[in-house]
Amino acid sequence: MSNSAVEHHEPEWEVSPWPLIISVGILFLLPFSFALYFVYDQPMLSVISLGIGTPLIVVSIIGWVKGSYADIAHHGKEPGYGLGAMPFFILAEAFIFIAFFGAYWVLRLTAPEWPPAGTPHMASTTPILMTIVLVASSFTIHFGEMALAKDDKKGLLFWLIITIVLGSIFFGLSAVEWKHLIHSGFSFDTNLFSTFFFSITGFHGSHVLVGLSAFLCVLFPLLAGRVSHTFVKSVSVYWHFVDIIWFFVVSQIYFW
Repeated sequence: MSNSAVEHHEPEWEVSPWPLIISVGILFLLPFSFALYFVYDQPMLSVISLGIGTPLIVVSIIGWVKGSYADIAHHGKEPGYGLGAMPFFILAEAFIFIAFFGAYWVLRLTAPEWPPAGTPHMASTTPILMTIVLVASSFTIHFGEMALAKDDKKGLLFWLIITIVLGSIFFGLSAVEWKHLIHSGFSFDTNLFSTFFFSITGFHGSHVLVGLSAFLCVLFPLLAGRVSHTFVKSVSVYWHFVDIIWFFVVSQIYFW
């Protein structure tokens, strides 16, 4: 086999700095800013941490979309390692959520009363609606995969746009609920439950944001008639993971 043939099958489009940079942005946006505010009582440093994390995430999303557009243009349906590596990534993320839930269960089961004083009544309407929307988005991206399997790019585009809209609605509902609770006096430092509520739902929300960003990395090349089957499948698997994690979040935080 010639060197040119070997080079042709090299999945170069997999190499990108943006997933690492967006991870650093999320690190500054969530754990660093939370620790500075709640543990070290440094609100100004917490704001600075947010100021570092937010631009990193925005820049990473733009770079990721732009890079994906250029890479898919050159490599198209190259198999790559994305789909095979996704289970390892999901396993690592699952352990982070397990740590959150483990700490929550210990406090929940050892507390003399739960929820603690100062916790408002959590209406079930919004979380149920959010669950319906997120579950629907898993079905729509699956329909998009089915369309892609038939080389139906228009079908994929239709279902992908529906998925992005549903994911955005979920994210918007979460933001509206946060705003309502904070304005009612239930904030990050009200009690132990509020700290866990905003931490866990916020961490899940950050995964929704990353998923929507990944969908944009599929959308823009697709609008130009280019698509990577591997990347679509990888993003779909990640989105199903986000959906499954939400069942744990909504059941433990809202209904237990």
